[in-house]
Amino acid sequence: MNRNEALELLKKNLKNKNLIKHCLAVEAVMARLAEHFGEDEEKWALAGLLHDIDYDYTKDDPHKHSLMGADMLAEAGLPEDVVYAVKVHNEAHGLPRNSRMDKALYATDPLTGLITAAALIRPEKSLFALDVQSLLKRYKEKSFARGANREIIASCRELELSLEEFMGLGLEAMQGIAGDLGLA
Repeated sequence: MNRNEALELLKKNLKNKNLIKHCLAVEAVMARLAEHFGEDEEKWALAGLLHDIDYDYTKDDPHKHSLMGADMLAEAGLPEDVVYAVKVHNEAHGLPRNSRMDKALYATDPLTGLITAAALIRPEKSLFALDVQSLLKRYKEKSFARGANREIIASCRELELSLEEFMGLGLEAMQGIAGDLGLA
């Protein structure tokens, strides 16, 4: 499946524009991480783009989220490792994160929420108004962006990345698509 087909599949199943932007952000960060690690950028990006494909169907039942998505992606013929990464990004299942892609998607999902929230509270509402230090400050504020699970973001250490490195790569990737995210 190429990127255009994947985006079409996502938009067919996901109607919330902000959630689509979230998926675009996760796609960008996953591609940047794949580049950093010398992994398959296209495959990692697909996992990021499609990770919440089932959200409209499962938002009221978090225990079904990502299981249904994984089934949808398997049915669409995506590679098994992409399907598994999507399945294990939801901590509710307690499934082991085996590959680097699994670990990256798990940690990236909440990171993009933290970065987006940090941009939105700035007067400029721009990703370019942020730097790693400002993100670290927000990360330490427990009341800020509560949905961005700090423990999951900190799992970037499973990738042998410091929090600062992880945030830097994530911010850089999201700045690269700031226009698409409405945060330029």
